[in-house]
Amino acid sequence: MSDTIDIVLREQASRRDAAEAIVDPGERITYGELERTTRDLGAAFIAAGLAKGARVGLLMPNGVSWARIALALLRIGAVLVPLSTLLAPRELAAQMRVAAVQHLIAVEEFRGHRHLDGLDGSLPALRTVWTADQVISLQSHPGAVETAEAMSRGVRPADPLAIIFTSGSSGQPKGVLHSHGNALGAARAGLTARCIDAATRLYLPMPFFWVGGFGGGLLSALIAGATLITEPVPQPDSTLRLLATEGVTLFRGWPDQAEALARHLPGSGIELTSLGAGSLDALLPPHLRSRPGARARLFGMTETFGPYSGYPADTDMPEKAWGSCGRPFEGVHIRIADPDSGRELPTGEIGMIHIRGPHVMRGICRRSREEVFTPDGYYPTGDLGHVDGDGFLFFHGRSDDMFKVRGATVYPSEVEAALRSLAGVRSAFVTNVVGERGNQVAAAVVPDDGVTVEQLRSAARSVLSSFKVPTLWALVADGEAVPRGATGKVDVARLRALFSDD
Repeated sequence: MSDTIDIVLREQASRRDAAEAIVDPGERITYGELERTTRDLGAAFIAAGLAKGARVGLLMPNGVSWARIALALLRIGAVLVPLSTLLAPRELAAQMRVAAVQHLIAVEEFRGHRHLDGLDGSLPALRTVWTADQVISLQSHPGAVETAEAMSRGVRPADPLAIIFTSGSSGQPKGVLHSHGNALGAARAGLTARCIDAATRLYLPMPFFWVGGFGGGLLSALIAGATLITEPVPQPDSTLRLLATEGVTLFRGWPDQAEALARHLPGSGIELTSLGAGSLDALLPPHLRSRPGARARLFGMTETFGPYSGYPADTDMPEKAWGSCGRPFEGVHIRIADPDSGRELPTGEIGMIHIRGPHVMRGICRRSREEVFTPDGYYPTGDLGHVDGDGFLFFHGRSDDMFKVRGATVYPSEVEAALRSLAGVRSAFVTNVVGERGNQVAAAVVPDDGVTVEQLRSAARSVLSSFKVPTLWALVADGEAVPRGATGKVDVARLRALFSDD
């Protein structure tokens, strides 16, 4: 199905006018209200001088206001550039330069950061800066209303929708360009795997400026006609109350987020009676939890607008597929290629995952198509994996993360999975640290109370080859203590720093 944001909003408003679309702690909005207010705000943007194709940065926390502004811009054909509230001023300016942001909408202050104070004259494309409050007061006029209506109807699935930045520890920021058609198609393809339908009340703690929050949360809920519950600053106590009072039925996100909430739940006096299968296991009662490895790990990236492989999150896979990422979604074409030659490898062999299909990004800012895609249109993801005879995809880490120990290859994801299978291990993060004898396997582990490094090392020997057993260990209180970059992924350089004193 070929969609645009305008088409989806109109259709959902006609079907579910009074149904709640988005709820935050201070505001809630129905599908009918969302359609009408974004239509009016789009006209106000037109009156203020925005045109189709204008690149607009949005720097705000999660909430109804973020969604209303973003959807209004997208309806008139503007290109949304979600910007992270975690960025330092220099990082923010770098991303705005790469995306050639012409208009910026930002909160004046959030969590102690005053992002607008750091802007200078190094952004030649920037024409307008609005605060969120100024946007609310923008005025329209009859001519702008007519123009906005015509522009909304004129947006096509192939038109650009958003530039979303993905992680990169060095070099130029990587701005990924998605169209209406490819982004909405990717989100739609993942609904079954995510267990999202019109009856779902979804909570997802990821920020909207990441593809997980924008695609997996906001656009997935919009396409399904579900209700999205969100908040600007997730905190265990307030989040648990929100889950309970709003009757959340589905909690998605990172496992360590659910585990952090689960540790607070016993002393909170709150009961989460509405959560259903498909939610992250840590918050579910035992009878709804899956067996370790039985459920697919939804797998994707910013370049594919979220997951492109999975399996229904409330259903066990066939036992021989346990530990896999499920199967590629409909329309997704995958091949496993030799990382050096690009030659396609036989079934079962590990190589780099190449992906092609209508849900893949349109391109990367300031890179030619030849720099991004192979001559036959595949995107080399940099991820390592293999596909079994039944089409299930297994992930083996990043091609730039694998390393050699005494001449043997170590895949961090494989070691992490083995450590997470051990009793007393809630989560594990693995990398290499270079010492006098070459690479050493290093593991940061979130253990249960009382678990020691010696116990972990002994247990690891029972599930890993000797060269894969970590020689360096760090015990951390929870997954939130593991260093992450501005896009939420583990910051490998800072992770290695945890072992600097060993």
